[in-house]
Amino acid sequence: MLLLGGSGRLGFMLRAHWPAKDDLRVQSRSAGDGMLVFDPLDTDAVRKASDGARAIICLAGVTPQRAARTGEALSANADLAIAAVRASDGARVFTASSAAVYGATAGVHRETDEARPVSPYGLAKLEMEELALAAGQAGGVPVTALRIGNVAGADAILAGWHEGMQVDQFADGTTPARSYIGPLTLAHCMYALTRHDTVADVINVAAPGTVAMGDLLDAAGLAWLARPAPAEAIAKVALDVSLLERYVDFTAVDGTAAGIVAEWRKGTGK
Repeated sequence: MLLLGGSGRLGFMLRAHWPAKDDLRVQSRSAGDGMLVFDPLDTDAVRKASDGARAIICLAGVTPQRAARTGEALSANADLAIAAVRASDGARVFTASSAAVYGATAGVHRETDEARPVSPYGLAKLEMEELALAAGQAGGVPVTALRIGNVAGADAILAGWHEGMQVDQFADGTTPARSYIGPLTLAHCMYALTRHDTVADVINVAAPGTVAMGDLLDAAGLAWLARPAPAEAIAKVALDVSLLERYVDFTAVDGTAAGIVAEWRKGTGK
């Protein structure tokens, strides 16, 4: 299994928790422990590194934070995914998309729902999905877009916590609830998906259910301050993961605040 973009946050999580260490080849643009160093846009290098691989997971990409820091265009996400597809010699390519493609609407989002991104990042990820799937169809390469929800340790709540953090609180005392997944469960999901010969074109990736932001911080023992939720605040946004559950077995605690925080601590040493 070839992992492109192994030096990023999600790449670090997969490297740390991949169930079969000798099963994983990892790419990075810069030198790292046991990593292959090459440009993921170099299709010849990707093809060589993926020789004999059953799957390629393309985490290489440009986040809004990276774009602001380096000036890179968010459209590079599509370029990187297409390069992986064109380099594949029969291996399924998994592209790392985002729940941002669904836009800022409440409710439960299914893969069959119309994508309505509103942010530049969501628009770029949807473009990446469409172009990578088209390239796969043209080249006879199986492609799956993974619409990943909030990942503990790469999120704005646990990873972004700071003294005096404020969280929206609604009139009933609840805080916004979102789909989440811990780093160990994320690696478990990715590994399980790469073991299947036939996988859907688009899959939501998160633990079942939702978790409230305040509950996450409480479970982690991190202090926060409640602020009245503005009128536009969305109480609950969930990813429907019934399709993912066809490929992955979850435990009862995977989607709970306690379970997610335990994975976060194990993954970060906090």
